[in-house]
Amino acid sequence: MNKKWEYYESNEEKVKEISEKFNISNLLAKILVNREILKDKEIEIFLKPTRNDFYNPFLMQDMEKAVRRIEKAITTKEKVMIYGDYDADGITSIAVLKKFLFERGLKTDYYIPNRLEEGYGLNKEAMEQIARQGYTLIITVDCGVSAIQEVEICNKLGIDIIITDHHEQLEKLPNAYAIINAKRRDNTYPFRGLAGCRSSI
Repeated sequence: MNKKWEYYESNEEKVKEISEKFNISNLLAKILVNREILKDKEIEIFLKPTRNDFYNPFLMQDMEKAVRRIEKAITTKEKVMIYGDYDADGITSIAVLKKFLFERGLKTDYYIPNRLEEGYGLNKEAMEQIARQGYTLIITVDCGVSAIQEVEICNKLGIDIIITDHHEQLEKLPNAYAIINAKRRDNTYPFRGLAGCRSSI
């Protein structure tokens, strides 16, 4: 299979100007130029973002509903399982969310499916195993937006499931308690390119 490399032709003068003005490498300046991040304020936010520069997370559908459900789990000390994918943003998402919830007084467990035996995403056997162990809430990270049947299994087993994902949705969304995904078709969040890790916090 032949592959063809495609790359941007950068405005080298602008690259040099940004590199010198912000004391950054030519490579980083080139990335900014290629992404058309050219205004001083935009560059400063890109290089040194603060929480005040983030979009309001409640612009995402189901965010308020998910937060209320998690607050209830914290208050009542429910058994909560974080279910993540086995790739980089899945594992990172598990670590970030687990730490965040622990700092708020909720100990959680996590489940990472075996790549070779279970494959990607949620699966029936895992849902049944989690139910047998007495979990009442599953929070997915980096997976779940296409898990129609698996979410139905959770519902039948009496487990609420909050999906946080960043993959494209199929024709229909699962019947989950809440689905947080910037790529939902009814999305109103201004940025669709969040990784799984960013969708989950």
